[in-house]
Amino acid sequence: MEELILASGSPRRARLLSQIGIPFRVVVSGEPEDTKKTQPADIVRELSAQKAGHVAAGIRDGVVLGADTVVAQDGSVLGKPADRADAKAMLMRLSGAWHSVFTGVTIIAKKDGEARVSTFACETRVKVHELEEREIEDYLDTGDPFDKAGSYGIQGPFAAYVDEIRGDYNNVVGLPAAAVYQELKRLGVIGKDTI
Repeated sequence: MEELILASGSPRRARLLSQIGIPFRVVVSGEPEDTKKTQPADIVRELSAQKAGHVAAGIRDGVVLGADTVVAQDGSVLGKPADRADAKAMLMRLSGAWHSVFTGVTIIAKKDGEARVSTFACETRVKVHELEEREIEDYLDTGDPFDKAGSYGIQGPFAAYVDEIRGDYNNVVGLPAAAVYQELKRLGVIGKDTI
């Protein structure tokens, strides 16, 4: 397999790639990403493409994977919280309701300076149990919500409040691992002997 570069500092994405047996190294561009898109799937596709593109610009050969995740509910996009009050407001909004988690993925495969690019988005529906204010405050006290879209991580203490999911669990964690693996296979980046 060609070298895979993960254009993300997310430890959750790194764990998921390791879990499915894909060797990689992390390179974070540090360049800002921005979008004027308003639909969640369009937002994450564009931001993942920017992340991957920034890193891919610095290599001649290799494969770069960029990803971005947002939470959306009733037409509003919930990113990472600005502070505790913002996180609390998001959690109160998600309480007792369904929402969607969108992760956009961009894979750029470069060989001799030529690039093949694939960008896609995955959606998973999540139902959160009705939360008591004390539960929200206790969860905020863990520090877990502050670096996560929608102010929660399904793989941490917040799992106690997730009633149901429809779709790929790993997508909610931050990377639709099966879809990524299949796309890398389709692009010819990995073969049958990878796992």
